[in-house]
Amino acid sequence: MGIDLVLQTLCRILRYLLLLTALSSLSIAQQSPEVLPDKRITFRYQATKASEVTTVGQFGPKVALTKNEKGLWSGTTAAPVGPGIFEYRFSVDGVNTIDARNRAVKPQRWPNTSILHVPASPPALWDPQEIPHGALHYHDYQSKALKGIWRRLIVHTPPNAEGPLPVLYLAHGYSDQEETWTIHGKAHWILEALIAQKQAVPMIIVMPDAHAIPPGRDEFDIYAPENSAAFCQELVQDVIPLVEATYPVNPISSARAFAGLSMGGHHALTIAMQHHAQFSQIGAFSSAPPNKETIEAGLAKAETINQDLKLLWVACGDKDFLFEKNELAHAAFEKAGLQHDYLATKGDDHSWPVWRRYLADFLPKLFR
Repeated sequence: MGIDLVLQTLCRILRYLLLLTALSSLSIAQQSPEVLPDKRITFRYQATKASEVTTVGQFGPKVALTKNEKGLWSGTTAAPVGPGIFEYRFSVDGVNTIDARNRAVKPQRWPNTSILHVPASPPALWDPQEIPHGALHYHDYQSKALKGIWRRLIVHTPPNAEGPLPVLYLAHGYSDQEETWTIHGKAHWILEALIAQKQAVPMIIVMPDAHAIPPGRDEFDIYAPENSAAFCQELVQDVIPLVEATYPVNPISSARAFAGLSMGGHHALTIAMQHHAQFSQIGAFSSAPPNKETIEAGLAKAETINQDLKLLWVACGDKDFLFEKNELAHAAFEKAGLQHDYLATKGDDHSWPVWRRYLADFLPKLFR
């Protein structure tokens, strides 16, 4: 082989290696968030004209990003981030925005946070696992109860299960929507993991849009009773019949449960007070309790509720802004003789890491 040919070959190899290095650097620059080997997290954001970019999230202290000559901002957490599913956002010159490099965005009525998922080892219930998985089904339907408007709900069917199956109806909170319980809450993964561990029975989970009325300018205490009344009407008139006509469902009340968080907890306690004959088990997570009139009207028939409900499970963290209201509801339930399980969890606030644990605690109690 001539010297010229050798030099040409070496030049080609060098150019190829340089190209690979450039592509690798470009690929890394496109990643955000990037979980480093030591479990610290690097965030990146492109903003050529910005003067300050920080990352703020549930993972720990905010991270100040620095800008390179191409306008790419990057910053890394000072300490490793433990396992969990965290919300975060960028603050760009004081304006909050999601991470455009991250496809995992928390579903909300007003989306404003991205999702950082750091799996545990061994996997937590809400982490991906090599176990049998079920399926998610999406339904668009015209609601008779809501005068013909189009609505959507999500149904999770468990793996390798034969009917008739019990059903858990699961409601989200005020700022969220029907996809939040799956994409961010991982309700289906939690159930599948519990089934694989033989800690929960196979069941269908139905996740409707808990906003039967779009939220407007009214304060929550004004909006909530009207919205909950409309939601309960739609649940009974549209959602339950749709599910029972489509899936291998056990249609008796003892095979129906309802749970919800925050505003969804308001729905749950409203159902306990007003629609208890159609459900046997109810869970209220960090709930915004119904108004005094609804609670008192329900507690006037506490004996009947006790006969209908096999389980009324109420949980709230002592750092939650709704804790005092849950304490008052618990005291009223006790005074009226309403049978219920009340769990006040130490150090817990009003957030999804708490609600995943509540769901994981609640599911094994159902349909036993």
